[in-house]
Amino acid sequence: MKRLFIISAVLVLSLALAAGSFADGHEARVRVVHASPDAPAVDIWVNGAVAFSNAPFQGITDYAKLEPGSYGVQVTPTGATEPTVIDANLDLATKTTYTVVAVGQLANIEPLVLIDNNSAPAAGKAHVRFIHASPDAPAVDIAVANGGPVLFSNIPFKGVGDYLPVDAGSYDLEARIAGTDTIALSVPGVMLNEGTVYTIFAMGLAGGEPALTAVPSVDASYPVPATLPVTGGETSNLWLMALLGACLALVASGLVLRNRRAEITVEE
Repeated sequence: MKRLFIISAVLVLSLALAAGSFADGHEARVRVVHASPDAPAVDIWVNGAVAFSNAPFQGITDYAKLEPGSYGVQVTPTGATEPTVIDANLDLATKTTYTVVAVGQLANIEPLVLIDNNSAPAAGKAHVRFIHASPDAPAVDIAVANGGPVLFSNIPFKGVGDYLPVDAGSYDLEARIAGTDTIALSVPGVMLNEGTVYTIFAMGLAGGEPALTAVPSVDASYPVPATLPVTGGETSNLWLMALLGACLALVASGLVLRNRRAEITVEE
């Protein structure tokens, strides 16, 4: 009986440790987007050290994990410590994901700090948002071509059309001058895959070079369900913990049975 109690205690402790190991980290996640059309490739410094190196125009870094807190962020031309074209403080919260976009032409460059929502789309869906990062383009509507619906309406420079769930598939999109049928940019064949979160950036210049263009980014991607539902976060961790618990229970049962057999042998 004492052995059974000890084994049960070990089982409970193992499950508790497993729950801790599967818990989400507390770090913040940050990426940087270079959307300044006339700025050179840049280095991004965080608290005096280069965190991202040689980021070109239209470059989008991977997410980096940082401890929550306040950080000094500077942007300089690649390989140089000056001039500092951006000098800002960035406050990062626990378990929060950020995109920092360098927007505007070099003379007026500034950071646009956004909080990302990379939660998993529903079955058959993708999530997409739009960020207007073209400094000389007017406010725009983003619509499905050939008379399709408007997805984002009247988005000005530095404006953000928040995450929108859409059916997964291929879309021909148009950026129209807001409130009109005048097409500023055609973006055919945009593939939005199931279980994926996207941001589409409008970058470049409407009246110069580099020309206005759409730059898509995959922000997050999740497994597509087959026969059993696959969910993210803590729910999927519960499946793993349940499986671990079942395995430990089988081991515990085997130990009890072996001990009982040993006791019977001694009694005989």
